[in-house]
Amino acid sequence: MTGANSFQVSGYGPRRVGWSRLFARDSLARRLDWPILLAGVALSMIGAVLVYSATRNRTELNQGDPYYFLIRHVLNTGIGLALMVGTVWLGHRALRTAVPILYGLSVFLILLVLTPLGSTINGAHSWIKLPGGFSLQPSEFVKVTIILGMAMLLAARVDAGDKQYPDHRTVVQALGLAAVPMLIVMLMPDLGSVMVMVVIVLGVLLASGASNRWVFGLIGAGTAGAIAVWQLGVLDDYQIARFAAFANPELDPAGVGYNTNQARIAIGSGGLTGSGLFHGSQTTGQFVPEQQTDFVFTVAGEELGFVGGGLIILLLGVILWRACRIARETTELYGTIVAAGIVAWLAFQTFENVGMTLGIMPVTGLPLPFVSYGGSSMFTVWIAVGLLQSIRAQRPMSA
Repeated sequence: MTGANSFQVSGYGPRRVGWSRLFARDSLARRLDWPILLAGVALSMIGAVLVYSATRNRTELNQGDPYYFLIRHVLNTGIGLALMVGTVWLGHRALRTAVPILYGLSVFLILLVLTPLGSTINGAHSWIKLPGGFSLQPSEFVKVTIILGMAMLLAARVDAGDKQYPDHRTVVQALGLAAVPMLIVMLMPDLGSVMVMVVIVLGVLLASGASNRWVFGLIGAGTAGAIAVWQLGVLDDYQIARFAAFANPELDPAGVGYNTNQARIAIGSGGLTGSGLFHGSQTTGQFVPEQQTDFVFTVAGEELGFVGGGLIILLLGVILWRACRIARETTELYGTIVAAGIVAWLAFQTFENVGMTLGIMPVTGLPLPFVSYGGSSMFTVWIAVGLLQSIRAQRPMSA
């Protein structure tokens, strides 16, 4: 029987759910990974406060409304949560069958960026302007489709029982699937997103059980490719300057190295407990550019100190830990690969974002998951949470 008071966990048949059975052993609520959900919500709420602190005095950005970015951040979080619910409702297995459609749509969207419909923000031609002042960054959604697409190909014959590990032909097909959108994103150019995608590909291959020769071969090919990209002048001047400033922070402290230097000053001034929320001199004085997006961690470091910054890293660590556990416990290779791809994505993007604010990684324009302002990023990380929840919900309770 199905109806308003029932739900169906794919593969386990309909379950009648009333309030008395909401947390029964076989209920959906018991199958969800609550630490991931609560940590994600906490990070988004912390992000809302940090975004408000960074933008409340930025009249040139907030159109005279100190709550402009705060309201939009909360709205983005709400949409993200709705997308998570929709992903859980559909289930990762149902999305597996829709991968060709999702992949084609994502490639179509990133191709649109290369047309007159695309727009440039902060030097990156990676956006599509939408009505109402909104914008879409298709490369964020490509991260999800690469994970789903590669997982579908690599796990198909293994989950069917025909193979124990993906064969070389399957690996080549999966790499080809990932290469097409990655090359298009490189043409934008959006180097930060390409870096994340490379890490995703490596994480997916490792989780799939493919021969380690593929992993080492890709690392070698990636190194050679990076050298070729540098020598052929594919990168824009501002991207080359960022890498040069990373290699030598004193190269141009008032120019390309300004963001990193100001970020380090802001974080260093916070000390153990920070200067107090809304009382950071670097933040209030608007010394750190893009502080609501790429450099939002500097607000936490300055105003909440080591304790606040550590709390953000701890919450992100909880999500990664639980995602690793989901990848390990699922009984199907497809679910393992999807969860592992998400771990690789979120772990690297977190390390890169925090690292660039500390000066130990080059500035690439990657947002801090769940925390930075930005609709596309927020939507995709919550879709990722939905995938993780679906994988956990659809495994046997004894697992």
